[in-house]
Amino acid sequence: MQKKIVYLSLIVFAGIVAYQVFLKATEKEIHPLTKSWEKAVPHQQIPKGLASLSAEQCGACHVKHYEEWQHSTHSHAWTDLQFQAELKKESSPYLCINCHIPLQNQQEFIVTGLVDGDIYQPVKEKNPHFDKKLQQEGINCASCHVRDNVVIGSTGTTKAPHATRKDPVFLSEKLCISCHNANAVVTSTLVCSFETGDEWKAGPYYGQKNCISCHMEPTKREVVAGFGERLSHLHYFAGSGIPKVKGAKTKALNGLAFYPSKVEKSYGVNQEIVYHLKLKNEFAGHRVPSGDPERFFGISMELLDENGKTIAQKTDRIGEKWEWYPAAKKLEDNNLNPKEERTFAFAYKPTKKQKLTLAVKVTKNRLDQKSADYNKLDERYPLFITVFDEKYSIEVK
Repeated sequence: MQKKIVYLSLIVFAGIVAYQVFLKATEKEIHPLTKSWEKAVPHQQIPKGLASLSAEQCGACHVKHYEEWQHSTHSHAWTDLQFQAELKKESSPYLCINCHIPLQNQQEFIVTGLVDGDIYQPVKEKNPHFDKKLQQEGINCASCHVRDNVVIGSTGTTKAPHATRKDPVFLSEKLCISCHNANAVVTSTLVCSFETGDEWKAGPYYGQKNCISCHMEPTKREVVAGFGERLSHLHYFAGSGIPKVKGAKTKALNGLAFYPSKVEKSYGVNQEIVYHLKLKNEFAGHRVPSGDPERFFGISMELLDENGKTIAQKTDRIGEKWEWYPAAKKLEDNNLNPKEERTFAFAYKPTKKQKLTLAVKVTKNRLDQKSADYNKLDERYPLFITVFDEKYSIEVK
């Protein structure tokens, strides 16, 4: 009888040990968030003197700033149709939202860690301070100007009706680069490749001009009505100029300069028509295009007869080409460096008398039609704008 009890005790003990070993083997380790892009800006209390963190609230006094921001891509950072399409994919990790809605106040969940360090297994809890309306504003005034529950400015004025703090270093280009220079291999098929900051640092304007001096043009004006004129900056955040929604107003900042060659009005039969278009990255402090690797410039030279029929055509492209599956890999990159120039040529030898039109067009493209179709983007989402468009009438005698 005693032997049976001993045997049973040993079996129970072995079972307990085995169970504990099993639990230890299946136990999940929670890794803390260590990278800046893994985390949102911590919850911000509404600064004293304000009713909310919304851009609309700021616009009650900063009227011009608010109007300008409404035309910016920052204001569409969350509602952008392409971003929303990408966000719905299973391959899209939670952390993508941290640049598009940076404030924790804008996010439905608070992420506190990663299960076994896996970005697809965030440890989430419901955010009791989630503000749905604030979320729709994307990158708003508070995204850049509210920290530690005060409004950060470049002067720290005591005239403001809200709590303020002077911190021009915080509001420098370092803040811009925190989102516009994200370069990381997240997974084998997911690469974040936004290197505008690195391009600027490697370029000829580093130390002379920065993001703010180009994309937030300085101007002298009243920041608030009745407070007197002082140095301010335009808040259009001028960039590509491609609207995020059909019909939306934008403010473009073009880096390219165009130098077309002369086209004669008449040519003889068998006399070659030659045309050159030189493109130069004359104004941008970074490469063009920059940012999203799907952006590109399209160059089209088309020769049309009297009936509008194409008789000769040449197309070129400036931009990157990537293979995204089975592993993300950059295949080509012919982006223009600052001050770099490139010439595109067209030649045609007419064999009969006729009237021709040489149509030359350069477009700035957000993405190609194939990618738009893949993301189910319709006509509401503009894919490009035209930045150079010339037609030359030619008579072959």
